[in-house]
Amino acid sequence: MNAADLRLPVDVPSTALFTDRYELTMLQAALRSGTADRRSVFEVFTRRLPEGRRYGVVGGTGRVLDAVENFRFDSGVLDFLAAQRIVDEPTLARLADYRFRGDIWGYPEGEVYFPGSPILRVEGTFAEAVLLETVILSILNHDSAVAAAASRMAVAAGDRPLIEMGARRTHELAAVAAARAAYVGGFTSTSDLAAGFRYSIPTVGTSAHAFTLLHDSERDAFTAQVDSLGGGTTLLVDTYDVTEAVRTAVEIAGPELGAVRIDSGDLLLLAHRVRQQLDDLGATKTRIVVTSDLDEYAIASLAAAPVDAYGVGTQLVTGSGHPTCSMVYKLVARADEAGPDAPLRPVAKKSMGGKTSIGGRKWAARRPDADGVAEAEVIGTGPVPDALADHQLITELVRGGEVVAREPLDAARDRHAAARAGLPLSATQLSRGEPVLPTEYL
Repeated sequence: MNAADLRLPVDVPSTALFTDRYELTMLQAALRSGTADRRSVFEVFTRRLPEGRRYGVVGGTGRVLDAVENFRFDSGVLDFLAAQRIVDEPTLARLADYRFRGDIWGYPEGEVYFPGSPILRVEGTFAEAVLLETVILSILNHDSAVAAAASRMAVAAGDRPLIEMGARRTHELAAVAAARAAYVGGFTSTSDLAAGFRYSIPTVGTSAHAFTLLHDSERDAFTAQVDSLGGGTTLLVDTYDVTEAVRTAVEIAGPELGAVRIDSGDLLLLAHRVRQQLDDLGATKTRIVVTSDLDEYAIASLAAAPVDAYGVGTQLVTGSGHPTCSMVYKLVARADEAGPDAPLRPVAKKSMGGKTSIGGRKWAARRPDADGVAEAEVIGTGPVPDALADHQLITELVRGGEVVAREPLDAARDRHAAARAGLPLSATQLSRGEPVLPTEYL
């Protein structure tokens, strides 16, 4: 059995209460007015990318599919809603039988997106689709923010591996989701065992400063670690004096020492000094891993340094300054009556302050130039032009309430690498700028 199929004890049996109260009160009012069963189309999109970002990354789609499947109002949940008088008895009866039986389409996980991109489209009755708003946005906003930060860090790191180490900097459940999103964005491993168990992400880790401080000397600590984990382990060398620690590490583990980790100080200077020292001691294959509050800019600044891998925590799990993508979930089309075949008509919010939206059930395509490089994100509500038919982005995820697009996490990871490679070269610049592709509406 795949580890992902085992689930974790921290997985909740139902995602139904991962929602805002007004989703349920809207349902109650719609049931009373007779509009709850009108066919409806909701779309997830963002009006803008975080300031200075060139592209966004779709993260969390697989978790959305799990959340939709587990969106159930069991007896305990219904008892809570009744006791708190959140909704009336007819609404409770409707919720008791709730199952999402509609369709979901969207950008596949790992794909890049731009302002206005219809990242997810949820189609069903108003009653079943409106309830999913909060949990969908919660997942996509968090995971896409982490995936985007991870992607930028992966660009900065080049071929050097990245280790996700942010579990202690965020909520314990968010840490698992962050590790998953980071893997999609280009990280190679995680320190978080729950993420390794749940999603089969490779895990790494050896020791912290506490292990060195536990022992009477650094030599004793290194000896204990090597005796236990072997010479291929990674020794932390910045507890006291780095130069002395490196010398001791090679004496104990020999020239085949796996790696040393530097977690403080001037990483650029120390990396050069440690590399020279390791080479002089004959440990030419010993790798250097650096950690210590890294972000994409710090990683880029170390590009010329003899660093073999990076460990990233705080900045990664907080989206490197942008912990949300500001995605919204808006009704864009609805029928005037109940019934699966009732015709849809566009609807849209009109307001001041840049919060307007565009009505209609949308398609999306990425138009390439003559060299095959993407040049525009094209979004429309009518027929898809023949020239764009083979460049459409939206795929079917759920059909009639059944998930049809579940995939291994590595598929999303590979998709992101390919999607990013298909963008103009300026997409990988870390300097502030506008979205690398314009959004065009047809």
